[in-house]
Amino acid sequence: MSVIRTAGGYSVTFRPRAAVMGAACVVLALAVGVLAIGSGEYPMAPADVIRALVGQGDPADAFIVGELRLPRTATALAVGAALALAGAVFQAVVRNPLGSPDVLGFTYGASSGALTAIVIVGGGSAALAGGALIGGVVTGVVVYGLAWRGGMHGYRLVLVGIGVAAMLTGVNGYLLTKAQITEAGRAVLWMTGSLDGRGWGDAAPLLAAMAVLVPVVLIGCGRALSMMEMGDDAAGALGVRVERVRLVLLGSAVLLVALACAAAGPVAFVALTAPQLARRLTKAPGPNLLSSMCMGAALLVSADFAAQRAFGAHQLPVGVVTGVLGGGYLVWLLATERKAGRI
Repeated sequence: MSVIRTAGGYSVTFRPRAAVMGAACVVLALAVGVLAIGSGEYPMAPADVIRALVGQGDPADAFIVGELRLPRTATALAVGAALALAGAVFQAVVRNPLGSPDVLGFTYGASSGALTAIVIVGGGSAALAGGALIGGVVTGVVVYGLAWRGGMHGYRLVLVGIGVAAMLTGVNGYLLTKAQITEAGRAVLWMTGSLDGRGWGDAAPLLAAMAVLVPVVLIGCGRALSMMEMGDDAAGALGVRVERVRLVLLGSAVLLVALACAAAGPVAFVALTAPQLARRLTKAPGPNLLSSMCMGAALLVSADFAAQRAFGAHQLPVGVVTGVLGGGYLVWLLATERKAGRI
């Protein structure tokens, strides 16, 4: 680790291991993305895919890459990065490795909003995405309001989130029972988490929001979040406005989760596993926000490629793959925490 002093008097901490790990995840994500774009009923060599991406391919390749396959891969990369960043923020704020949108109920809120749009409103893809966004944001406001008591405590937020998630599970079950069979099938597929048929219209809102929210989290609040991991009192003594920073971070994370769910459904366990894997690989203190983003993008695009190609002609929703892998990781994490005496 080295500290670099800038001309303005600011200091930047450079950790070579974290930089190498992040670069490796970016390379892996891009390489798997190229392979995913090149595979299918009309296979393309990686060199042809790259030529089409840079605008030097023939018209047929350019159409297949730019209009049919690239939107799905771009959505996978954006959703993975957004969920991982949100998960890293939640885990740092609550100071608990189990703090993630899956546990705190935000993905369940997005599912409730989407189910309401499908079952009651009966709208199309735009209504489904809007319902997921509204449901996730409303759930975030409710959880924060119920957990607030003269301040915010991490364990209180986790407990309230688990309770809200349990209630929303019942709501989602009720909505499914009220749906017609075709609506129920569509809703179940969405709730599993799927990238099938995703276009630029699905990825654009998330990419636009990330252009604003990622700098807010990384640049505007990243240093303060690292201080807050030492405790609210210590961070306050160092000049951090703890409650304001926490509110901005939680609001940004909730928006990222809601928009990611609107784009691809509530893809399970990416927000939980990516920050933990990034921290273990970098072995660096702090929230590891940027490394988590890179890890999340690599995880989801790899899981989607496996869901498309690892089971022959039968394609699985990407949420099935992340659920199996993430569930296994969660069991291992709980066993490790118990052995260490932390739970």
